[in-house]
Amino acid sequence: MRSDDRPDRVRGSRGRRRPRRKVFRNIMIACAVLALAAGGTAWWMYEDLDGNITAVDLNEALGDDRPAKEPAAGESLNILVLGSDSRAGDNAALDGGDVGGARSDTALVVHVAEGRSEAVAVSIPRDTLVDRPACTRADGTEVSPAKRVMFNSVYSQVGSACTLKTVETMSGVRIDHLMEIDFAGFKSLVDELGGVTVDVKEPIKDTKGGFTLDPGQHRLNGAESLKFVRTRYGYKDGSDLGRIGLQQQFLVALIGEVRRQDLLGDPVKTYRIADSLTGALTTDSDLASLTSLAEFGQSLQGIDPSALDTVMLPVKYDTADPNRVVPAQPLADKVWEALRTDRPIPESARKSPAGGGS
Repeated sequence: MRSDDRPDRVRGSRGRRRPRRKVFRNIMIACAVLALAAGGTAWWMYEDLDGNITAVDLNEALGDDRPAKEPAAGESLNILVLGSDSRAGDNAALDGGDVGGARSDTALVVHVAEGRSEAVAVSIPRDTLVDRPACTRADGTEVSPAKRVMFNSVYSQVGSACTLKTVETMSGVRIDHLMEIDFAGFKSLVDELGGVTVDVKEPIKDTKGGFTLDPGQHRLNGAESLKFVRTRYGYKDGSDLGRIGLQQQFLVALIGEVRRQDLLGDPVKTYRIADSLTGALTTDSDLASLTSLAEFGQSLQGIDPSALDTVMLPVKYDTADPNRVVPAQPLADKVWEALRTDRPIPESARKSPAGGGS
């Protein structure tokens, strides 16, 4: 048995990872919420913005038919982070047209280890074929279960609560919190920060989306940042798996920009950021206030950025439809088992047969 596959729980073993492993995959605004929340008591100034946050009552939406938390998980936490890819309403102007519905363009299960000093995020490719469980929409209508549906279609057809239930069903991992942000709010945050600088290593020539960047450093505004994290056809192999690296890179740059700016020393600017952010944020009921978000952020202050980790769910191309992927077993189960038991993810489960591993 490889040493990396040992089942015993060893705190600090995540430190054996390769140097400078890319952090989280495109947590975007949700991560910025936690960074800003580091100010703690400064958030009391913005309690009037609480009403901007949309809340989802997971207990009402999901009932009791959910995985139990395993004793080995201790006080660890699992958060489902979704990026909403709506092309309607405010987001229509960001993508050149009003298209009904929305998809979950980004999906992460963020696992915070017991002790709140280490975290890992497992990204689920949106083209993954999954079995959707029976769900209830926000309006109370029932949705029958379905097999082999595209993962991001669950959000567009049934909503974020059903997406969370789908993740719990496929993983057996109990999800403690939900965080969702739409692209309109993402654009506003970047613009309020005055842009984010990225270092482009390979040329981006997305003729379909009309987005081109030569190698080198570029200061991106909100609209350009959206194109950067969305670009697909003009980068590497043109697949959804290929753009994961760009999204990871942008998140690192975004976190760095937030930390460089003295946001808490500029109340007016911080208020504008909080206003645009909360208007685009959906969380579970337990986090649906600035006070709760601040307390949650404070509880994560022990996580060193160098200890953050990201893993793509191991997938392989579907034999019936090569444009789709399916979880690669037994590797995918190894990832979920590590989260369920609060153990490091084995190195053997860090490479997807379809590519795009961490």
